[in-house]
Amino acid sequence: MIERIINLFLTSSPKEIIVMILGAMPISELRGAIPFGIASGLPLKKVLFFAIIGNMIPAIPLLFLFEPVSNYLRKFPAFVKFFDWLNRRTMKKASVIEKYEALGLAIFVGIPLPMTGMWTGCFAASLFKIRFRYALLAVITGVLMAALIVTPITLFGKGFIHNVFMGR
Repeated sequence: MIERIINLFLTSSPKEIIVMILGAMPISELRGAIPFGIASGLPLKKVLFFAIIGNMIPAIPLLFLFEPVSNYLRKFPAFVKFFDWLNRRTMKKASVIEKYEALGLAIFVGIPLPMTGMWTGCFAASLFKIRFRYALLAVITGVLMAALIVTPITLFGKGFIHNVFMGR
């Protein structure tokens, strides 16, 4: 049933909207949105525009709401475990943020590895009490850096796969 819904969504929705949604989701972010958009045949400018916009849409609410929402949800045992896990995972990768603050946050968001990105970066900004304007600027910078890293890797990978499997 879920597979049918997903297939219906993927076949009936404009590819730009799918790219934007993938960019906004915490797991895929730009790492999923850009390859999907390029593989879908969208022009690169559209892919980058919708992926970056999609990735940035949740940033402002997350920067404002992570701390109060997580504090409220910690009243419930299941969420205590989740936020403790997220805190440990973020702290393992966040030494650069601890050392360089907003600049470190930009680097943390910009390096497209698991458990880095805009969502975890917003959580880390809350965790390290980075002021909103610096955190937002760092997140924007990091998202742009990630796009600059993911795009050529995707284009290279697409060309490589095409050459290997299509014999060109």
